[in-house]
Amino acid sequence: MRGTEPEGHGPVRYGPPLPGQGLPVPPGLAAAAAGAHTEPTGGGPALLDAACAYWARRGLPADRDRTVAAPGAPALLLALTAALGGDVLLPRPCAAWWAPQARLLGRSVFHVGTPAECGGVPDPYALLETVRRVRAEGGDPRLLVLSVADDPAATVAPPEVVHETIEAAAAEGLHLVSDETWRDTLHEPQDTVLLSPAEMLPDRVTVLTDLSGPFLPPGWPAAVARFPDNATGSRLRDRVLDVLTALGARIAAPVAAAAAYALDEPDEITVRLAASVRLHARVAAAAHHAVVTAGALSRPPRAGRHLYADLGPLRHALVRRGVGDAQELEDFLTARLGMPAPGGHRFGDDLGALRVRLATGPLLGTTDEERSASLTSPEPLELPHVERALSLLGSSFDDLRDDARRWESPR
Repeated sequence: MRGTEPEGHGPVRYGPPLPGQGLPVPPGLAAAAAGAHTEPTGGGPALLDAACAYWARRGLPADRDRTVAAPGAPALLLALTAALGGDVLLPRPCAAWWAPQARLLGRSVFHVGTPAECGGVPDPYALLETVRRVRAEGGDPRLLVLSVADDPAATVAPPEVVHETIEAAAAEGLHLVSDETWRDTLHEPQDTVLLSPAEMLPDRVTVLTDLSGPFLPPGWPAAVARFPDNATGSRLRDRVLDVLTALGARIAAPVAAAAAYALDEPDEITVRLAASVRLHARVAAAAHHAVVTAGALSRPPRAGRHLYADLGPLRHALVRRGVGDAQELEDFLTARLGMPAPGGHRFGDDLGALRVRLATGPLLGTTDEERSASLTSPEPLELPHVERALSLLGSSFDDLRDDARRWESPR
């Protein structure tokens, strides 16, 4: 019997975390993580003011009474989903933590395909068709979650695609949650236009940012949400605070202090973030080259610390190795590469599709010394530990390509 749900790897019990930076914590950030006071539900004034200033610098003005903080984005999305009610629409694929929040609340989840050029944002025509079909069958779609800079696809949706999707969502009366966790990790920020849905549809968009994307290590959970500046936004924020209170979901005081420090964006934080983005962009480009050279399919990564690969063209070689679905692919590559390689079924793709998310953090080294060297080196790809990791990745995919060619060759 195939182990599609091995112990510890169920759809909720195993949720692949956000791709981490894999880098030591900056000294100033570590020093800021102090305090013994109790942080109130929804975040204290210092954290909320820092979040408002952070959004204002990105053209999204916010007030303290339109902002909420929580211990991680999953807690915030859970509270938002509970507060809004109804069924949930998600792009396919999508971040691994989106769907479990709705399912834990007993809500129906409907995935919508994405356009060819990007992930994270549903195709507008498919979105309209899905909403109308769900309603015709007695469903009640109310919430669309999307992300312009995407996990798992690592793409950035073009503004025209975002515009068309937002128009379709508005026409159907949906509330949108824009997950902007990765907006500050664009690989080519000078040449990439990122349009927040909140800029286009401010009355119906709640912005959500998990701070482990740009700023904090994964073990320091903190996220912030920005609500619409209208009566609907006020009611939604109040309901979200009620849910967070019932859950006891308050940020630990040291983490809140570190989050406020990071959101203020002092030089230490901005310089480190820029260096980290450059490093992960170079490693992601090298990993992408290795994957597509071997015959797999993958959109070029444009944001984040990951890439998403479709190994469908290598299916014959994988089947010969006992790999027939995404769970088996996850197990195979995790063991082969010595790093987590969550299958596409974690992100809403079909179990039978041979897709996988590969993170770049594990390729930077296995010790703080190696990871620090990767960050500061002018040529990180030439460092022995990075070169070894990329070589193992490349050889693993090359072996599959060579097997596929042998399998297809006339005998």
